[in-house]
Amino acid sequence: MSVLSAEQMSSLYEEQGYLSGVAVLDNAELRQAREAFAQLERKFGTDYTKYSLHNTHQQYDWVLGLVKHPRVLEVVRAVLGQDVLLLDSRFICKYPVARGNGGADVIPYEEGVQKETAGEEEGGKGKEKKDGLPYVAWHQDMRYWGLDGGPVLSVWLALDDSLEDNGALQVIPGSHCSGMLPHRQSERVGNMLTVNQEIPEELVETDKALLCPLLAGQMSVHDGLLVHASDPNMSDRRRCGFVIRYVPTCAYPIQDPDRPRRFPATLLVSGEDQYGHFSSSMEPQL
Repeated sequence: MSVLSAEQMSSLYEEQGYLSGVAVLDNAELRQAREAFAQLERKFGTDYTKYSLHNTHQQYDWVLGLVKHPRVLEVVRAVLGQDVLLLDSRFICKYPVARGNGGADVIPYEEGVQKETAGEEEGGKGKEKKDGLPYVAWHQDMRYWGLDGGPVLSVWLALDDSLEDNGALQVIPGSHCSGMLPHRQSERVGNMLTVNQEIPEELVETDKALLCPLLAGQMSVHDGLLVHASDPNMSDRRRCGFVIRYVPTCAYPIQDPDRPRRFPATLLVSGEDQYGHFSSSMEPQL
């Protein structure tokens, strides 16, 4: 994505529900983040690091630096305004299926080496469903967040290249304008969503699906109501990303039995919090 002004980012995001290909980390920052993540892989093992590194911004300074990165917050403020809370963070890795989940899946980042991509392409057409392999079903993030009073913005910050063959993000542009869609239990094995839900296929305009390829160090951002998914990793490369959720300070948690959530890791990252809606669930930051 070319460099856009705050006004252009806000307008494009409002229209399509996402931005992609936003440059964030330089080569040195990316190398440091990948080396730090590799230490966590060695410490915990890849069965754990594929999804269980949750809210580690409370434990590690380098992760806290990512959630407060100036380029990330520049884009977030363009969309949500100046007063912003970090809601939640999680690393998500799709390891190569053919090579298992051993430490050999960890591949080094080579400075200056970038793979060419054709930009955004149509995704999800005519692809064979590979049952049992880890994938993410079509869904909306807001289905899982007991919130009201403001939008949720999700960041995917790529630590690895995220391309079609290793399961890059797919989106339905403009679908955030359709409100909350029904979700049901998925019948396809391998869904990485913790409650195994999906939007019924007949409600997803897959003919409009676009792939959002990212090079390592780039990010995409999307609205909590945007319909999105990702296919299995069929490459011999890891696909690791850092997911960060932000909300404007005017948002507040609600009691919803279908979306029971606690928010113990919220953190003011920009502006002022005049509401204190999450103060009761906030814990001291390390």
